[in-house]
Amino acid sequence: MGRVEGKVALITGAARGQGRSHALRLAEEGADIVAVDICSSVETVPYDGATADDLARTAKLVEEFDRRIVTRQVDVRDLGGLEAAVRDGVSELGGIDIVVANAGIASFGALLELDEQTWQTMIDVNLTGVWKTLRAAVPPMVEARRGGSVIITSSAAGLMGFGNLGHYVAAKHGVVGLMRTLAQELAPYMIRVNSVHPTTVNTPMVMNDAFYRLGRPDLENPDRDAMAEAFIGINMLPVPWVEAVDISNAVLWLASDEARYVTGITLPVDAGALEKVGGAPSVLPE
Repeated sequence: MGRVEGKVALITGAARGQGRSHALRLAEEGADIVAVDICSSVETVPYDGATADDLARTAKLVEEFDRRIVTRQVDVRDLGGLEAAVRDGVSELGGIDIVVANAGIASFGALLELDEQTWQTMIDVNLTGVWKTLRAAVPPMVEARRGGSVIITSSAAGLMGFGNLGHYVAAKHGVVGLMRTLAQELAPYMIRVNSVHPTTVNTPMVMNDAFYRLGRPDLENPDRDAMAEAFIGINMLPVPWVEAVDISNAVLWLASDEARYVTGITLPVDAGALEKVGGAPSVLPE
């Protein structure tokens, strides 16, 4: 029997990267999935977004575990769209037991030089989008009165500051406040709420030309290998980044009964980055 057998998990940002990894890891352990993604690029973000084909690929991979999946193309800034996706998931799969508020973006710039749209888009997606996800998905869990688990993707940058990421840092700190408050409010219903805090993760958010240039401004055409040389110094362990499945394993544990009395915590999966504060570089997206 899987560790989340018979559960239903709603995951945002599920078309690729960490979101897809979470969907597959939970499906592997017995969960059915409601997979939500905008499936388009986002203004002010310097890399391409996921596509409808990416979301379809997630669905196919989940089905290979013989699990059911409902997919919806929804922007987490759209509360009505999220509510509709939740209704569809509850109708087709029988309820929601696990929420993984994972969708997020990265962009870069000195805090006092950011234009208003770049700031606002970051807050709208990475902070308000998390609140809207919770606002849409959690009330049916409360009404069902069968407990559950909410996991919010923050970042190492949700527990410390980094230059050139001030708007990202603000949003990722903000979701920690949401987590801590919701953990208190939902405890009477046996719904646990926690956040995960990755170091840099090997996903399309990081593995793109815009990020390579930011990570290695000393080079004219930096590539993945050049960035790895720079980023190996971020973490206490001698690795430049971790894999998405490393975060998914933490998500799975928080979703499972193995963590049935764990709530209100910030769980780093950071290769020791938070203990290396003094040597932190100027950028560190999730």
